[in-house]
Amino acid sequence: MSEAAVSVKPGFMHETRQLFHLALPLMGAQLAQMGMGVTDAVMAGQYNSVDLAGVALGGSVMWPVMLLIMGLMLAITPTVSQLNGAGKYSEIGEVIRQGLWMALVGGLTASLILNNIGPVYSWMDVDPLAAAVSIPYLKMASYGIPALMFFFCLRFLADGMGFTRPALMISVCALMLKIPLNYVLIYGKFGFPEMGGVGCGVAQAIIMWFQLFLIVLVVTRKRFNVTGWTNRFSSPDARRLKALLIIGLPIGATIFAEMGLFSITTLLLGRFGAEVVAAHNIAMNLNGLVFMPPLALGMAATIRIGFRVGAGEIAEARTTAAIAVGATTILAIAGSLMIYLFRTQLVAAYTSDVPVADLAAILLLFVVFFLLFDALQSTAVGVLRGYKDTRKPMWIALFSYWIVGFPMECILGFGLIGEPMGVYGFWLGLAAGIGTAAFLLSVRLWRVSANTDLIKKLSSG
Repeated sequence: MSEAAVSVKPGFMHETRQLFHLALPLMGAQLAQMGMGVTDAVMAGQYNSVDLAGVALGGSVMWPVMLLIMGLMLAITPTVSQLNGAGKYSEIGEVIRQGLWMALVGGLTASLILNNIGPVYSWMDVDPLAAAVSIPYLKMASYGIPALMFFFCLRFLADGMGFTRPALMISVCALMLKIPLNYVLIYGKFGFPEMGGVGCGVAQAIIMWFQLFLIVLVVTRKRFNVTGWTNRFSSPDARRLKALLIIGLPIGATIFAEMGLFSITTLLLGRFGAEVVAAHNIAMNLNGLVFMPPLALGMAATIRIGFRVGAGEIAEARTTAAIAVGATTILAIAGSLMIYLFRTQLVAAYTSDVPVADLAAILLLFVVFFLLFDALQSTAVGVLRGYKDTRKPMWIALFSYWIVGFPMECILGFGLIGEPMGVYGFWLGLAAGIGTAAFLLSVRLWRVSANTDLIKKLSSG
């Protein structure tokens, strides 16, 4: 073996360990977070299929709105990680104080939107039985959104400094509380009213405030004193907020472009009845579960690459990107195999309604096909965020999901050309949008990671 090979291998293995040291807690946190959505789907589904459809429709509205605002907050992670890599700890505190102002305004805005969503359901001709569950579900959940935005801001402080374990512990605690809360509020136990699917929304709001309480306990510990984020009060600073928004607005738009497509798909499928929406929601939930580990790898890559760029290790950052993409490919293939082999058993955990279960099992075959592409686009986005490259990925996402994916959904699903394919046409459109995004984002990643001058320009803002 050559001397070069001997030196490269330990470096490669060390970087792999560093990446997974960050990624494994994030994987657990994302799975636990997704587990709360699965808990809602399973428990509402066991109550009845209409409540399952109502919760699914509510989630299809809440998550894009919430993630749009959270996307703004995601600017904190690469900013903190690059400052951490450069040893500029005192600047981190001011970033967090400005981030809290963003969280306040964004959280209140999202809550206001979700409290007034009824006309959207009427405009889209959603099944009135499902809408009767979904609208009050959103109203109840909206009261926790401001707390959730503060939680994200403080969590991204911990993540950006390389402490990803708190996210895992908090998400697990939240999931453990969500299950009994759902049970009590859905079925009306211990003197509480029987609320059905609306109870999931009440439980969600409680969980959001619970998560904020726990993250405050974490980031007020001594290890975060170096940032000085609690040392003083800061009023809104237009210059610093602009710097965060330049990074965060494209991130929010990118997330919204993808989640918006998934959500409008669910809303449009509401025209086909509660059974179709319920089956679609089950398939999307299972897709989300196997998608979480690759998503966590992308989040870990943001942190690690941001740190290496801040430390001036540009060539080493490209190694991190390659490891993240390779590991994502392996995880996605394993997830696809699991879905294919056990799809019937997995669906049975959600519902005993035979038509719903049969349709959900068929839709999972689409997941088997496009999971790898979905995972790759997510990791590519995460890596590019580490470089603070967010504007071009935004345009790629908008093109892929809304110029390619959405029109194809409508053409195939509603039969604008040829026979209507219904739900299958919508899923083919989703696959087309995701595949396009995966290809274009991978090309962008390859070009950015090899361009030292561009990386330095992006880093400097």
